[in-house]
Parts: sequence; C-alpha cells; structure tokens
Amino acid sequence: MKSKKFLAIGVIAALGLAACGSDDDDSSSTDAPAETGAPETDAPTGTEAMTDESGSFVTLDDACASLDGLEAPDGFTVNLVTDIGKVDDGTFNQFAFEGMQAAADCFGIEDTSFIETVSEADYAANIATALENDPNTLVTVGFLITSDTEEAATANPDVDFIGIDQFLPEYPANMQGISFNEDESGYIAGVLAASLSESGVVGVVAGREDVPPVVKFVNGYTVGVDSVDPAIRVLSIYNESFTDIAKGSSDASQFIGEGADVIFGAGGQTGSGGIQAAAAAGAWAIGVDQDEYYTTFASGSAPGSEYLASSAIKRVDLVTFRLIAESIQDQFEGGLLVGTAANDLITYAEPHDAVFPAEVSDAVEAARAGLADGSLTTGICGIDGLFLGEGSQCDD
Repeated sequence: MKSKKFLAIGVIAALGLAACGSDDDDSSSTDAPAETGAPETDAPTGTEAMTDESGSFVTLDDACASLDGLEAPDGFTVNLVTDIGKVDDGTFNQFAFEGMQAAADCFGIEDTSFIETVSEADYAANIATALENDPNTLVTVGFLITSDTEEAATANPDVDFIGIDQFLPEYPANMQGISFNEDESGYIAGVLAASLSESGVVGVVAGREDVPPVVKFVNGYTVGVDSVDPAIRVLSIYNESFTDIAKGSSDASQFIGEGADVIFGAGGQTGSGGIQAAAAAGAWAIGVDQDEYYTTFASGSAPGSEYLASSAIKRVDLVTFRLIAESIQDQFEGGLLVGTAANDLITYAEPHDAVFPAEVSDAVEAARAGLADGSLTTGICGIDGLFLGEGSQCDD
C-alpha cells in the first residue's frame, strides 16, 4: 500500500468520542437532543452581548453554494462510525454527522448511514459492518478509533476514509486524518474565561487524559487564562468517560464550591454536564466542539442558556462536508489535514442570550486573530498536547 506523509499542515483556507454494531440502529436520521433540566436562573449582568466579528464562521450553506452544481454519481454511498456516543450527543459525533447530512443534501447523496459505538471493543466490528454496505466514503470519529481505521483503510484501498481527530506518522493513500489545534481552541476559551471571571478561579471539566485532543484543550485553556491574568487559578479534572453527564455535573459543582465562576466543558457529554451544572448555579459556561447553545441548551429553550458565554468550536462538520466533496470529485488524497484558527477550522460561537461587556468580546476576537496570523502561539505540541520543551513529541 502506498503511504503519504503529512499531506498538509494548516491548509484549505476556505474550510473552517461513540456502537454495538448489531444492536444499534443503522440510520441516517436522529431526534433532537433532549433539553436540560436545569432550574430557572436570573440573567447575568453586563452591558453588551459579544458578537462574532471575525467573519471566520463558514456556514454549511456557504460551503454548498461554493460547490454549486456538484452532484454525487448514482449509487454514491457514505457511512459513518461514531466514537463512544451518539449522533445527537451535542458534541463532535453530532458535528461529523451533520457534516455528512449536509453533504447528502447538497450533493444529492441518497445512501448514507451511521453506526453508534458504545464500547471501544466494538470499533473494528463497527467499521467492518459499515464496509458491508460497500461505501465510497467512510467517516470514523475519534482518536481512539485511529488504529482500526488505518487497518481498514489499508485493507480497502477503493474506499476513501475520513478519520476525525486521528493522527498518524504516515497514512494510507486513501485515508485523510483530521487533526485540530485544540490548544488554540482552549486558548480562546481561556481568554474568555479569564475576561469574565470575577472570583479569580475558573475550571475545566475534561474527558480522558489519554486522548491528546483533550490534553490540548486543557493546556491551551490554562495558557489562555494565564495570558489575561496569571493570578487566576485554573481548576481542572480529567474523566474516564466522555458520556458521564452526572460526573461532569459533580465536577463542576465541586469547582464552583471552590470559588470558580466560569466552567469550560471539554469532554463530550461529560463536559456538557459540567456546563449545565455551571449555568444552573449561575456561573458562566463555555461549551466545546460545536455551538452548545443549539444542542445542550436546546436553542435557548433550556434553562441557563443566558449563562452560556460561547463555545470553543472545531469545525468537524465543515471539514467532513469538504472531504466528502473531494471524494465525489475523485480529488481525495491521503495525509494529514490540520484544523487551525488560520484556516477557520478553529473558531468560537456567538453568545446568543449571554450579555457581558464589549471588552470581553474584543479580548476573545483579538486572541483568535492573533492565533490566526501567528502573532500568538500557545507553546503546546500539536501531536500530544504537552508543552514544548517538556518532553512532548514535538521536541524530537
């Protein structure tokens, strides 16, 4: 099998975890995420709502319009295998699914399906089940499914494999690994948290420490907070599960008890539990991966949406959409694509119902712009999330 080294680092300037294979539905539709049960709270005080003036958010409608006239050939098939969680989990499994669905709508793909993973032991079996449908393109989601995706891609050279959050030193020619600079995303969240905090204590409820994207989020958040005020204390905790909403809620409540007035949830549904608890307690919340206003806070109809200051967004939906388009056009190539602030794959959500001073908005946008133009750096390795010069893989 032909292998290609890193195809691109910080490319595609226009582009801006999850199944018991035989027991779960294999379908292309899903119900909307459930509303939270957080109690009613008073609105936060402030003077102006933060607005996203960056122009960095490329909608899926925009992406479709840019490819006007592209149609999938008859019989073109796309399948998706989630990481542990579901396609309506409100974080990046859902984002990948939405990217696939948008591609189906835009390009007239009539055959799409998904398998939802409930155990790590099911990764290989779920991929094998998805391949029985003879897909043209197969999307797999999450760092932990990387080796199974690589093995399947090597054994199935006629299928284009899209691996979300999957880093390899080398890739099969038919596998595109997507890695994100989550340290940049965490940094932006950290700047927001520090700018909002009045107590001098902020927290981050994270997922698994053995998953590099999570480490990048946490360390980036710490650096972002420090860039605003080194005196602010950052409380952090890693969790063994990405789907334990109750544990995330408990973590956030503990941090709030220790004085935290801002909570960043960087651990899938576990992190979402953390920000729900923060909002219920009247503390600021920052979501992750996609805009949790629409998912965790049900487009503002769930209590506490006025405390969701923003979400640190990884454009999993957009990159999935774009790569499916490349597959349709026979332009798909193996290698690594890195999502960054510079190519609009790392950005942040508007505040929606949240209100706070305009200088907070200015600080957040300055951070994003600085990361995008290179005038700001996090000092964090994009491979493992460790700090440069402290034994990271980037130090080799």
